[in-house]
Amino acid sequence: MTGTTTPRLVLIGPPGVGKSTIGRRLARALDLPAHDTDRAVEVAAGQSIPDLFVDHGEAHFRELERAEVLRALAEEVGVVSLGGGAPMDPEVQAALAGHTVVFLDVGIADAARRIGFDASRPLLMVNPRASWTKMMNERRPTYERLATVRVDTAGRKPAAVVEEILAFLGAPTGDST
Repeated sequence: MTGTTTPRLVLIGPPGVGKSTIGRRLARALDLPAHDTDRAVEVAAGQSIPDLFVDHGEAHFRELERAEVLRALAEEVGVVSLGGGAPMDPEVQAALAGHTVVFLDVGIADAARRIGFDASRPLLMVNPRASWTKMMNERRPTYERLATVRVDTAGRKPAAVVEEILAFLGAPTGDST
């Protein structure tokens, strides 16, 4: 899919991989808007994702997430960063077909360092390392199947990750900070 009404690219991957950070930097390098679907859900709902989980449950959050992701995939024109669980939804998977999808991959050590496995990650609240590993083992095949390209972020600075994605896109590289 190309055109003025679809994203230039979509970022997927697990919690702690840097989708939001990489998305903002890519958007700046490409002179496009950045759109983070998790942030959009929080703004629309008027509360944080952890609070949505506590107050309304995961199913409610996933409904809001699905609606926002489907809207973003149809209407946003820049770089769209999806929440880690969004690609597990069959409707989202179907909507990703034809888009340039970048799977940002990371290992447990880097993810732990980046997000600290604190209470802001509702699915990781109980035994965070084991929960993250289990979640990633379940999600990895879907991320890989949906991806146009996989980019390993382990041990890398955001600028290097952005440069690799820009090179894949055939976009000018240089200042991706």
